[in-house]
Amino acid sequence: MVISHSSSGVGESAYNTFSSRYARVELPRYRMPENSIPKETAYQMITDELMLDGNPRLDLASFVTTWMEPECDKLIMDSINKNYVDMDEYPVTTELQNRCVNMIAHLFNAPINEDEKAIGVSTVGSSEAIMLAGLAFKRKWANKRKEEGKPYDKPNIVTGANVQVCWEKFARYFEVELKEVKLTEGYYVMDPLKAVEMVDENTICVAAILGSTLTGEYEDVKLLNDLLVEKNKETGWNVPIHVDAASGGFIAPFLHPELEWDFRLPLVKSINVSGHKYGLVYPGVGWVVWRSKDDLPEELIFHINYLGTDQPTFTLNFSKGASQIIAQYYQLIRLGFEGYKHIMENCQANAAVLREGMEATGRFSIVSKEDGVPLVAASLKDSTKFSVFDVSENLRKFGWIVPAYTMAPDAEHVAVLRVVIREDFSRSLAQRLLADINKVLHELDTHAAHAIKVTAPTATQNGNGVNGDDTVTQKSVLDTEKKFVAACMSLVKKNKKTGVC
Repeated sequence: MVISHSSSGVGESAYNTFSSRYARVELPRYRMPENSIPKETAYQMITDELMLDGNPRLDLASFVTTWMEPECDKLIMDSINKNYVDMDEYPVTTELQNRCVNMIAHLFNAPINEDEKAIGVSTVGSSEAIMLAGLAFKRKWANKRKEEGKPYDKPNIVTGANVQVCWEKFARYFEVELKEVKLTEGYYVMDPLKAVEMVDENTICVAAILGSTLTGEYEDVKLLNDLLVEKNKETGWNVPIHVDAASGGFIAPFLHPELEWDFRLPLVKSINVSGHKYGLVYPGVGWVVWRSKDDLPEELIFHINYLGTDQPTFTLNFSKGASQIIAQYYQLIRLGFEGYKHIMENCQANAAVLREGMEATGRFSIVSKEDGVPLVAASLKDSTKFSVFDVSENLRKFGWIVPAYTMAPDAEHVAVLRVVIREDFSRSLAQRLLADINKVLHELDTHAAHAIKVTAPTATQNGNGVNGDDTVTQKSVLDTEKKFVAACMSLVKKNKKTGVC
């Protein structure tokens, strides 16, 4: 690159970014620029814009991992230029993926021998994992219907209305009807009884969630399995179960090993889990494992030959980074069962501190469960003065990103504030958040008190209702704000299926 020179004869490279002409140039938004710029300048200008992003460590809306050990960070950077799909060039990376699949399958009590290879694959997240599992169910169901000479053009899946939006994507993209069990106030997960009632001969599977994104609650997979076993006996069907363990799959085995939700139940044929959530890896990596080879139709698998061995592959993506897979293997062997157990216990303990602190304000009703994903979801006992959306917005000025949302159908009238507790959310951060929540509540109380009545000597000329003390009750600022928020929420409901992800 040729650097232009100033009239004084000093080269532009002698200036820093802010003393150069680039400080007066707007960054391109629509077209690639004609000319190059110094690498230091590009770095500085992009870094400046990124300062306006939220702090990932204070993003309590997300389940996704925001901190890893420096040694793992180095492993990621050392392998960031590896394309996982190049199995011939990177056979060791492929082997590490297979080891992760084996470990996760054993963690989920897959019926395989100690030295037997499990059936599963890494994905870019649980969304891809769910797509793959859904495709396997759809193909297996269709094959069986063809053999029986029955129509196979109207497949459906039964889920709760609280499922993550990726299930709706699967249904729409792959032409499967999504039959949702509606929620009720106080019961924000799928009711197994209602779910089994909705099952018919075209149901390719029932999807249960181990850790609802709305409240963190585990659905009763054991009861669902037992009810479905009976229905299959009565009808002659063979409707299976998929467990969406995106959040809870790396929690339940360590905190609730006695809980039966996995391959110990005969109808559970596949399970997905997010490595980038409580698997403790940066985004994006997920996993899907199947009970046995029989549960993954062979025609969906592609075979790649490298180094004289057959490598089966079943993915929607082709090229993808290998670094997150390597990072997952690092975490599994670095932490082991003991390390994961301690981290999940810490998360649950810090969630308990936050839950107790919010209850102590006397302002919140806790709707999340203690046994489940470590999060706190709470609604306001009194929303006449301000809403959880106001609390969420005002916490932003302290740096916290805490989402507020309404529940899924038919509980949309319930609005909650939700805080996700991750590995890097310490006790001191929990206490600081509680202090800031109390500050916000006090400020909102003060604002509401001033907004209820407006006293103005000239208001008598406006034709409004006048009290005996010349105080005129008008439409308050708070009323206007609440009307605006209600209008916004109405618009959101029309365009968004559920709350947060």
